[in-house]
Amino acid sequence: MPMILDETIPRTLETLVSELTLPAYRGTRVEAWLFEDEAARRTAESRLAAADVEARLRSAYKPLLHFFLEEVDLATLASVTIRYPLHPNAPRQRFLLEAYPLAALLKEAKTIFEAGDQKGPEYFLTLVRKDGTVEEHRVFAPNRLHADPLGQALLSPTGWLKIAGRAGGGGADCRLATDYESALERVTAAVSTHSWPADEPYFEELRIRIDLPGQDRPLGCGDEAVSLHEALHEDVYFSLLEIFQHRAGRTTGDRTFQPGQIVPDVRGDGDTLRVRVSVEPLTTEEAVVPPQPLATASTPLGTAQIQRELTVVGGTSFEARSRGGRAVQGTYCQGTEAAVLISAGQHGNETSGVVGALRAAEALAARPRAHFAVIPLENPDGYALHQRLSAHQPRHMLHAARYTAFGDDLEYRVNEPLYELGARSEALRLTGAKLHVNLHGYPSHEWTRPLSGYIPRNFEMWTIPRGFFLIMRHHAAWREPALRLVDAVTARLAALPGLIEHNRQQLSLFETHTGGTAFTMVNDFPCLVGEEDRHAVPMTLITEFPDETIYGEAFVFAHTAQMEAVLAAYGAYNGLRGSAAG
Repeated sequence: MPMILDETIPRTLETLVSELTLPAYRGTRVEAWLFEDEAARRTAESRLAAADVEARLRSAYKPLLHFFLEEVDLATLASVTIRYPLHPNAPRQRFLLEAYPLAALLKEAKTIFEAGDQKGPEYFLTLVRKDGTVEEHRVFAPNRLHADPLGQALLSPTGWLKIAGRAGGGGADCRLATDYESALERVTAAVSTHSWPADEPYFEELRIRIDLPGQDRPLGCGDEAVSLHEALHEDVYFSLLEIFQHRAGRTTGDRTFQPGQIVPDVRGDGDTLRVRVSVEPLTTEEAVVPPQPLATASTPLGTAQIQRELTVVGGTSFEARSRGGRAVQGTYCQGTEAAVLISAGQHGNETSGVVGALRAAEALAARPRAHFAVIPLENPDGYALHQRLSAHQPRHMLHAARYTAFGDDLEYRVNEPLYELGARSEALRLTGAKLHVNLHGYPSHEWTRPLSGYIPRNFEMWTIPRGFFLIMRHHAAWREPALRLVDAVTARLAALPGLIEHNRQQLSLFETHTGGTAFTMVNDFPCLVGEEDRHAVPMTLITEFPDETIYGEAFVFAHTAQMEAVLAAYGAYNGLRGSAAG
């Protein structure tokens, strides 16, 4: 298959150290901001100190957070006031979000975030120690204003270099173009200038393999971690998707677009930054995943087990096929109650709903009058990609696995052949369901695109977790039953041990780092209810659990909540009286 790019990029850290250890820099004081982990930066500082260079090498990614992690004894703090910058080329909450999850790490100190009047990318801090000592600090957050490949102006984190004390002058205070930034730039340039077919899809798999030195840093706060690798995966994937959308004359964020499967594979291998881009055939291999007891499954299920669990549910089976030839299987259990369609796995990296759907279906199948159809895995190609990538990066969101092998969001597919979406169409034909319970997930930790304005474009509301919440989309005539159903479902979910507290903790941190919330709270659950006639079904209840990257007890908790949401919705829907649901 064609290799579009294969380059080794000189490591900025090594280039900088080699330059600064020359005799001309002896006695200088250096500050630099780089996309490197702390261990690499500290080792470089020691090498510079041996050459009589006083250096402080900081993180260009989330510099305020790293200031507290690396330069402040958090246990000594009584209170912290942080005045974050505002910038005309960035959303108002941009630098407040970039401080996330600092409020959780400073939980023993009274913490106040205030919008400052400074226009430059700099935080102003007042730290009050427990012994009464007061300190003032300024934390520089280097950014550059640049145009992305679509021509949009973005303010993005960048490297920076300051040199003082050099004999005869010749200091520096300027942007330092880094290898990390170059990796994205070279990938997007290579893809942009390559000759692609005229019609969609342009390829089967576009593989971007990046070996990036360094390690992730867990923060000990929920599932939060500092991961330059994960951030680069997200930036590469969505940047390329946007470039292809622009090339095709599509609107950025168009979910019907079918470029093919874009697969960034970013790994922390070795000490060399290497970037490869190639066109490959679709991968049809399946991961071998040992079976687990369904109720206590601590990791995502293998596809073989998903298929076996469907036979336990029973009923009449039906299926469609994916682009990769994988089966999209469902089953229909006919009964005398009002029918409900249950689906999960529309997005391949949202895995708790798959287990929750199967558990709910098995519980409903034990009822003599139950009437439902279930499709536990609607996007098997994306799911298989998630298993493939998570074998190397299990704690990453891996949004490359979100969409199908065509590169589209299957729910938005409108043209024949429908492939995966055919299973949902068949389920609706069999059931005549007026309620669709569609189980989803979203990131359990912060989602960023640091080289493209930091906040993920078109996904701004998903950047940090805020608990288990519901979205109800309904036809105009179905507003009242929709509201009643949301109330009933949230009331039942509120009884699930630990779920309300889980929501409150995440919502509190969410509100601190976003400046508020636009959700309607129903029985202590954030909900979005809106009229939408796009769906064939009059009521679509979408669950959203922050499940991407969770395992163990947290994963069990997630799929239990998903199961309870299905059972609550089924019961509430069948209990509705005097509404259009009949």
